[in-house]
Amino acid sequence: MSSKEAGMHNVEFKAELRDRDLARSVLLRMGATPIGVLEQTDTYYTVKNGRLKKRETAGERTEIVFYDRPDRSIPKLSHFSLYTEEAAAKEFGDPPGEVRIVVRKVRELLMLGSVRIHLDEVEGLGTFLEFEALVSPSQTVKACHDKIAELRRALRPALGEPIACGYADLLEQE
Repeated sequence: MSSKEAGMHNVEFKAELRDRDLARSVLLRMGATPIGVLEQTDTYYTVKNGRLKKRETAGERTEIVFYDRPDRSIPKLSHFSLYTEEAAAKEFGDPPGEVRIVVRKVRELLMLGSVRIHLDEVEGLGTFLEFEALVSPSQTVKACHDKIAELRRALRPALGEPIACGYADLLEQE
């Protein structure tokens, strides 16, 4: 496979975010580090298996992300590979398929240890929170689940309903 980073795994969780300010305050008290605010456009392509998106982030290099995960509202294991545009063209074709949908969002990114925390404002959908805990030799799947459970408990007053699917799926349901 001609990818930049292949065969990676993380544990993910997504929920409606009812109180962004409260969530940010709780996260900062827990020691989260603000990384920045990102304007992102994700173009999803129709593929037979998994999901394929082109992520364009203002001021950063475009990435192609292929991932596969179950649609469940509880924390779930996601398998993904990151590609440069050049590597993705070789792997999937150029263009990689029919455009399924485009998702635009403003993402406030924070880090707490190895957990990426996204406070997302998604065009046409609203405000959401997402956790991504990267599985690594030093951080097992169980450790990732434990960290996300701790964050969910701490943020319970700021969270709405858990979300089983991705933003693209939610937009298609609108």
